[in-house]
Amino acid sequence: MNTTEKAGGKGISDYLQTPSFDSFEAERKHGKQRIAAAFRLFARFGFNEGAAGHITYRDPEFPDHLWVNPYGLSFHKIKASDLVLVNRDGQVVKGKYSVHKSAYAIHAAVHEARPDVIASAHAHSVYGKTWSVSGRLLDPLTQDACAFYGDHSVLDTFSGVVFDENEGQNVARALGNNKAVFLKNHGHLTVGQSVDSAIFWFITMERSCQAQLLAESAGIAQPIDEENAALTAEQVGREQDGWENFQPLWERIVDEQPDLLN
Repeated sequence: MNTTEKAGGKGISDYLQTPSFDSFEAERKHGKQRIAAAFRLFARFGFNEGAAGHITYRDPEFPDHLWVNPYGLSFHKIKASDLVLVNRDGQVVKGKYSVHKSAYAIHAAVHEARPDVIASAHAHSVYGKTWSVSGRLLDPLTQDACAFYGDHSVLDTFSGVVFDENEGQNVARALGNNKAVFLKNHGHLTVGQSVDSAIFWFITMERSCQAQLLAESAGIAQPIDEENAALTAEQVGREQDGWENFQPLWERIVDEQPDLLN
């Protein structure tokens, strides 16, 4: 078999095509399954800490409504059918579980400020929250880190758990038009024009934080120069790049845990 083909003769270039949908129902099912897969991946990578962490998905039919994970349900067990739909007032309109107030306060403000954002992700992962203490942007130390060059920001204040609308708006303002933001002493948040990209950006940002912490501790942190960092950002930091890089992760977790699709 040609190495550029998958079984059945389907070329990789054909396979890596963003999907299209003929109904809201089909698009909604697709997005919810991606969110469920993301939680299983977060659990696999150790991004879960107690009940902390949320991923939101903008409903395709009702864009001021968000699908979000139920409060307290283990990331290891979340299925597409477990997700909860909340309206613009934070009220559960579909689903049998409750939602933590901070999930709505943070993510609703981001989605309202950014109509282009389909999904947003935040969790208390070890390296992201460790780097957030610095109050600094990531340096372009690696090719992967260049995905965030000129495309992430820092909310440099900490005022406790994000419970109210004003604090959520602070997060949204700090994010601006970027794909990611560090919340000082808290962790990082990523967004995308698809669930797939938002999740890949979160995962690769976590690993970029890890790489920078290791490089600085070893005294070998030597950033890529500005010109080449900007060039590389244009090559690896596009929406399509985030979407494509999620696909192997999707295949792996669905093969291993197909119940997440239910």
